[in-house]
Amino acid sequence: MVDVWLEVENGHFSSAMSPIIFQTFVVPYFLGGKTDTKIVEENLEKLKTALDVYEARLSKFKYLAGDFVSLADISHVPAAYYLLGGPHASVLDAYPHVKAWIAEVLDRPSVKKVAQLMKMPSA
Repeated sequence: MVDVWLEVENGHFSSAMSPIIFQTFVVPYFLGGKTDTKIVEENLEKLKTALDVYEARLSKFKYLAGDFVSLADISHVPAAYYLLGGPHASVLDAYPHVKAWIAEVLDRPSVKKVAQLMKMPSA
């Protein structure tokens, strides 16, 4: 089950989050450009489709692969961290199980240490 959710993360969650992160943080803060809101909106819709699947899974299990934390959960940390720290964090409000899962994963001591290295500019 871990392998399945790693594939879902790569093919659906991160593939939607990468353009959002790039447009929200990299373009304005590192490239001095303007965020392409069309790209962001298109990928937010893709993200919502993925989050529907996550919400269904996490309504039955505490973590993606079952009732234990695994690499399937931890692999979501970078994108989830930037999602929560950015202007689109409210997208998670419609997904209470996903929101609680992300909060729990990000609250792990090891993840907090890594997050210290991931500081970002204010959105």
